[in-house]
Amino acid sequence: MSTATPAERSPEANWSFPTAIRIGAGCIAELAATCETHGMRRPLIVTDPGLAELPVMNAVQQSFGADVAVFTGIQPNPVGSNIDDGIEAFRAGNHDGIVALGGGSALDCGKVIAFQAGQTRPLWDFEDMGDYWTRANAQAIAPVIAVPTTAGTGSEVGRAGVVINEDEQRKVIIFHPAMLPVAVLCDPELTVGLPAVLTVGTGMDALSHSLEALCAPTFHPMAHGIGLEGCRLVLDNLADVVADPENLHGRTNMMAAAAMGAVAFSKGLGAMHALSHPIGAMFNTHHGMTNAVVMPYVLLANRRAIAPTVASLADYAGIEGGFDGFVAHIFAMRDALGVPNTLIELGVDPTARQAVAEAAAIDPSAATNPVRCSVDFAAEVFSASCTGATPAAD
Repeated sequence: MSTATPAERSPEANWSFPTAIRIGAGCIAELAATCETHGMRRPLIVTDPGLAELPVMNAVQQSFGADVAVFTGIQPNPVGSNIDDGIEAFRAGNHDGIVALGGGSALDCGKVIAFQAGQTRPLWDFEDMGDYWTRANAQAIAPVIAVPTTAGTGSEVGRAGVVINEDEQRKVIIFHPAMLPVAVLCDPELTVGLPAVLTVGTGMDALSHSLEALCAPTFHPMAHGIGLEGCRLVLDNLADVVADPENLHGRTNMMAAAAMGAVAFSKGLGAMHALSHPIGAMFNTHHGMTNAVVMPYVLLANRRAIAPTVASLADYAGIEGGFDGFVAHIFAMRDALGVPNTLIELGVDPTARQAVAEAAAIDPSAATNPVRCSVDFAAEVFSASCTGATPAAD
């Protein structure tokens, strides 16, 4: 229960874009009723093992008024065997839906379990390539209600999940339109106890989504506008919630920014994500923190194609100095928030340059980088991100 005064409480709203979203402090109490609305009488809660031990699970239990089945077999960077184990639990309990509770890993796993439990083809047959998603039996996809406990990935409003193919040691995006959760509960109180390092990492992930969407060269004015405001919300609120974790107004803005980033990147992503995907798969780094480290180096490498766009963003966000001023602001923001300056500080081996670059160049996110993300381009940015040097512009 919130102890904030009326003036301090987060704003509340009901949204229906791109799915039904309830946002506001305390809305977790509506979880059981939301499940009932969507015909879920035997939901399986999918969450990570750490979260299952925290007070948030008490709030979930109170909403249902009884014990509910919980699956916690999730790694920070989910792998295919996590999905297999979740499907086994889903089928064994004769469940009729999933409540995905947690950060991006739990949300992605919950969505993929709900998707794959009714399929007969292997999971990897549904990689986000071309029309592979049409291979799936859409009628067999179980409904998902998403409850994010971080403000970063925006997976709660996404139609895909990222899973590591252990045999190939690469992150694979599993996509289907029906993977979009039928409802989302964004309760900022659930993010209050998040460690500062995760608040920073997830918040920078939200920024990377909106920022790369703005820079993507595709035509999507709606997503562009959402990305512009998504960037501003992170730039204006992330430092505040790190300094004051109980700032519910700021926490609500960050949850909005996370969802907005995931909507915005329907316009496209770029080299930040193209690099962070193989780096995460090879070195088990935190996805959002990896994006935060490579962010300024990707911006500098893309400069010739994005300078006017980034200058407009800087002006909108109240940052002086155009493109150069914005990049300087990102460096200063990272430093103030404790983001490492190089990938080496995340435990990345710089000698993996060629392997990372080759994987990045064929990652789906590379297709909408504003400058062609060739192997040489990716290698240059990777090296800059390891040394802290300015990458050579393409």
